Amino acid sequence: MSDHSRRPRKPAKPYRRPKKDPVRILAFDALRAVDERDAYANLVLPPLLRQAREKGDIDARDAALATELVYGTLRRQGTYDAVLAACVDRPLRDVDPPVLDVLSLGVHQLLGTRIPQHAAVSATVELARAVLGDGRAKFVNAVLRKVAQHDLDGWLERVAPPYDEDPEDHLAVVHSHPRWIVSALWDALGGGRAGIEDLLEADNERPEVTLVARPGRVTTGELLREDAAEPGRWSPYAVRLTAGGEPGAVDAVRDGRAGVQDEGSQLVAVALANAPLDGPDRAWLDGCAGPGGKAALLAALAAERGAVLLASEKQPHRAGLVARALAGNPGPHQVIAADGTRPPWRTGTFDRVLMDVPCTGLGALRRRPEARWRRRPEDLDGFAPLQRALLQTALESVRVGGVVGYATCSPHLAETRAVVDDVLKRQGGAELIDARPLMPGVPALGDGPDVQLWPHLHGTDAMYLALIRRTR
Repeated sequence: MSDHSRRPRKPAKPYRRPKKDPVRILAFDALRAVDERDAYANLVLPPLLRQAREKGDIDARDAALATELVYGTLRRQGTYDAVLAACVDRPLRDVDPPVLDVLSLGVHQLLGTRIPQHAAVSATVELARAVLGDGRAKFVNAVLRKVAQHDLDGWLERVAPPYDEDPEDHLAVVHSHPRWIVSALWDALGGGRAGIEDLLEADNERPEVTLVARPGRVTTGELLREDAAEPGRWSPYAVRLTAGGEPGAVDAVRDGRAGVQDEGSQLVAVALANAPLDGPDRAWLDGCAGPGGKAALLAALAAERGAVLLASEKQPHRAGLVARALAGNPGPHQVIAADGTRPPWRTGTFDRVLMDVPCTGLGALRRRPEARWRRRPEDLDGFAPLQRALLQTALESVRVGGVVGYATCSPHLAETRAVVDDVLKRQGGAELIDARPLMPGVPALGDGPDVQLWPHLHGTDAMYLALIRRTR
């Protein structure tokens, strides 16, 4: 027997169970819901955070980290996919989606946060062990060690095509937007490179939480007494919550006297409410009212001058959300579930009509970053007939001398000016009125008469508004 065979065997390393990090497991669960169920992070994440806090698994600081991991990973998905494609030896479509989610979380920690490199890798490998198993955790470890060889700028130099060779593809990779959206936003801006880069960067920033003080129910002064509250920039009803401000902790939000509403949406409702009218001002319509934010503000403004708002929403469950938003309004209002393209009301009934039409949502990519990866250019073809039909209904619903507001949370020209121009050509008996004076103090509103708001210029979602007067 050889000396070698007589040596005692090295004792096997005892198996170590993976450390379960509740923050990263929660972030992984949120990404899986977004991926598997086409859920939206802003709907999935809050209940997950609430449950974890109630169980004592996380505190406020942990919740902030989980939120950053989820939203940061979704916003930068296009850039991170390009980096991962350079580090994985097969097409990313052949990598199991749960593995790709873990890898993306790891890449965001390495390239998009201040988490130390060794901590980012080890925490992600532990997550992989906990949710994927030890075998796939080894793959995750190997890939992330390759990613860790360069910082974000170093990777962008390697994976983004040069700007002068392919400007749109360069911007798509660097700023993590699909190429077709880069092209559409650039067309809508109509400017040079600085404007588009500023816009794409703004799309990747976390938006402030903005509250709306519903007139007759609460004042901005009362809301400004809350912690971390500051005045809005443009809307007379807006109050911004700075870092750490939690809308759920505000009494007025909990009881419906105030709501969470982007300042761009507030400006659209206020502009329509203040547009000059010929004749009476008694009956208002919100023809696509769900989920009820603009309807609640319009109903409060209508009540101040003795007018009545009818809020119509096609989907019954969304009509229920509208009714909840309007509960407690100081004046009379009515909420119905009705198809805006086949309305139950008579033509020429209303003095003011808002038609905030369904759209691609490209103006709210700051809030719903995952939407940029779900939308396709062909979606525009699906929305186009509906948008035109709803604007047509709005123009038929308003009386002569009354005003229609056509609004959409998309700056895509096919959803904004193209719709308005087509319907006005076909309809006749209507004219655009200048919306810019109805947003006093707001800069950079363009040549008019319609208005396009922008995240990088106004700090709002990219809301579009055209105001149209019925003339005959």
